[in-house]
Amino acid sequence: MRRPILAANWKMQKTRAEAAEFVEGLLPLIAGSRAVDVVIAPPFTALDRVAEALRGSGVALAAQNVNPEEKGAFTGEVAPHMLADLGCTYAIVGHSERRALYGESDAFVASKAGALLARDIHPIVCVGESLEEREAGNTLDVVARQLSGSLAEVPTDRAAEIVVAYEPVWAIGTGATATPEIAQEVHGFVRGQLVERFGTGGEQVRIQYGGSVKPDNVDSLMAQPDIDGALVGGASLQPATFSRIVCFQPLGGAS
Repeated sequence: MRRPILAANWKMQKTRAEAAEFVEGLLPLIAGSRAVDVVIAPPFTALDRVAEALRGSGVALAAQNVNPEEKGAFTGEVAPHMLADLGCTYAIVGHSERRALYGESDAFVASKAGALLARDIHPIVCVGESLEEREAGNTLDVVARQLSGSLAEVPTDRAAEIVVAYEPVWAIGTGATATPEIAQEVHGFVRGQLVERFGTGGEQVRIQYGGSVKPDNVDSLMAQPDIDGALVGGASLQPATFSRIVCFQPLGGAS
């Protein structure tokens, strides 16, 4: 059975002090949560401070990005071994904002994922379609293409170490959310693609939903058979809100 994974992606928000205050407020609220993995992805400037605040809590630290190179003349970039040195055990790659705003290709995302695995950091690989692509009926084609390209450097025997996040671009930060049924349709398709690529290892890959996840929709989303967690943006910025997402109660009485 796949262990749920709930991740907070703060994007370009929170100072070091604000980040530490968040962790201090969050940990007591999730102390009694079920067997789930909780991940916090602060901005680079707060990674060290958050790592210190999380020490001994069981909550994992993630980076929001990485450069696949180990060292060199790459001004402003951060290498995988630097993230490992800070205590990161996850890193987000291929987020739609990186693809759209900075032109990151599937091949570049794949190189990041491969470099992270080489340092034993779990890549959270994001895929998802734009509103135009959905309206044109191309959702599954887009997702299949992104999965194929972005996972190209993931060895079959390490498939279970990755996380895939399906994030419909039209639902990120807009308040719009794919219905649980729409989300499950794509998650089920992603699962099939992963099994086709990795065999039984594809069944072990956790697939997150990332599109305006909030306390009032997380229960119904997490009740779906192929939704294994959430990559949370705006709703992860307040301890009370994010803790409610972490302590989800799937409809139908699942625990």
